[in-house]
Amino acid sequence: MLTPWRLFLCQMALNIFYHIAKASLCLGGQDIFATVRENSPTGEFIANLSINGDPAGASSIRLCLTGENADWFYLEGRTIRLNSSFSRALDREVLGSVLIAALTCYENEIIRGRYRIMVEILNENDNMPHFIEDTIQPRYISELLSVNSMVFTVKARDVDGDTITYMVDKSTTDASYFRIDLPNSGMVILDKPLDYETKTQLQVVIYAVETSTKEKYSTTATVTVNVLDGDDQYPQFQPCAPVYEDGDHNICTNPVYSVNITETDEDAVLYFSPGPILAEDGDKNILTPLVYSILSGDDNGRFTIDSKTGEITLRHRVENRLLTPSFRLRIMAAQVNDPKKYSVATALIHVLSENRFPPFFNKTVYKGFLIESSSPATLVTTYGNQVLLVQAIDRDFRDPLTGSSKLYHITQDGIVIAKTDRLRAFDRHILEVIATDEESGEAAHASVDIEVLQRGQPVPRSPFGEERLFGDMHAGMAGGIAAVVFIVAVLALFLFLWLAKRRRERRDPVERGAVALGKHPNVEASAPISPRQVS
Repeated sequence: MLTPWRLFLCQMALNIFYHIAKASLCLGGQDIFATVRENSPTGEFIANLSINGDPAGASSIRLCLTGENADWFYLEGRTIRLNSSFSRALDREVLGSVLIAALTCYENEIIRGRYRIMVEILNENDNMPHFIEDTIQPRYISELLSVNSMVFTVKARDVDGDTITYMVDKSTTDASYFRIDLPNSGMVILDKPLDYETKTQLQVVIYAVETSTKEKYSTTATVTVNVLDGDDQYPQFQPCAPVYEDGDHNICTNPVYSVNITETDEDAVLYFSPGPILAEDGDKNILTPLVYSILSGDDNGRFTIDSKTGEITLRHRVENRLLTPSFRLRIMAAQVNDPKKYSVATALIHVLSENRFPPFFNKTVYKGFLIESSSPATLVTTYGNQVLLVQAIDRDFRDPLTGSSKLYHITQDGIVIAKTDRLRAFDRHILEVIATDEESGEAAHASVDIEVLQRGQPVPRSPFGEERLFGDMHAGMAGGIAAVVFIVAVLALFLFLWLAKRRRERRDPVERGAVALGKHPNVEASAPISPRQVS
């Protein structure tokens, strides 16, 4: 017979057994450790739950996801799936390498179990390397930097953590100046001497390439290297005559300065050609001050030089130009801060006799004719088909003067040669010829009026010849005009004789004997010809 106490214990045992049996629906679960690839699509399988109950069949069981990354998962029965979308991709570089959440199992709204969820995101090579901006900024390097020295270092990053190597693009223009010895370092080495005078700016293109991936993603950066001027050039006298040109690199020689003086010159500043005497530091961006001096040829102080300007002065006159017809000065220009950097030029001084006569032409206006021809060159003639001679005379010199233009050339004998194949009939050229005394600067001017005649057209015999008057007209028209002129002239002659006879009949006999001794000059003025070309 059961006592009340035993009955109570049995009831308690039945209740405990009932709750244990009921709670076993949330039992059997465990912490979840899984992996998923980066950029996986929504609904990607993560893991299956191992609890005893099935939320779909037991209404008393409820599962809930909580935690920091719980929104990246959703439940489908006893399966956990990825909750991504097109606008919210699973990006390992943004979220990190692990997603952490928690699964709570409720039974009759009472927590019966809690499990951890840890999902590792497997990396995908979905990012290209990129250069760090600070490492690809413009650089300023002295041209004196020695070869094999480090110029700069570049650095690129790959958020996927891939290994990166660096290389110089050898197809670019300035690639020969640089190299990278250690591909993983990004250290750019100078491979060729710099020269500010030939190239002030260089550009190098560098590749950053993934080496640990099959995709081999890469990126490029262009780094500008500005070359700074260094004091490595010697002074150069101006103007500097180039003797060798190789692209941007030029080599030139110092000029030879020259000037003429006379025996009467004294205490005079000399003006050389080319001039003035001037030297410049070869480092154009530094322009170190220079000091000038005469190394040799000053003839015991006869010539002096201004150490700052290079101006040369003749202190004492030359007593006899036959004994010393010329002087040769050796002039040095050296840097003030480094006398070892210098340059030497030559100055020639010629002693001449005093210039007494200016040049002049034997005519102020020359008239010339050409016959149209296909010949490359023809002598220009004048009236009477004589060879035209243009002569400039200076009694201080024996040598005649010469000159040329695109269409004409004057020889030493004063003969004018024309390039006939470049001329056409009826062309007219008025040339201005100038003869200059290069010592005194005095000049004489003359004009040459040249006409191109048709083939077969005769050259006029004189400035007033009938041939010249009618040379350009049709033969019939010219004959008609000549006949009219002849008739008018005959009528005028008869009229003049008749009037003269009437006057003699009226004059007093005494007056007829008077003889007029006066003479009135007949002056004929001509208009000046301005230099021009008429076609």
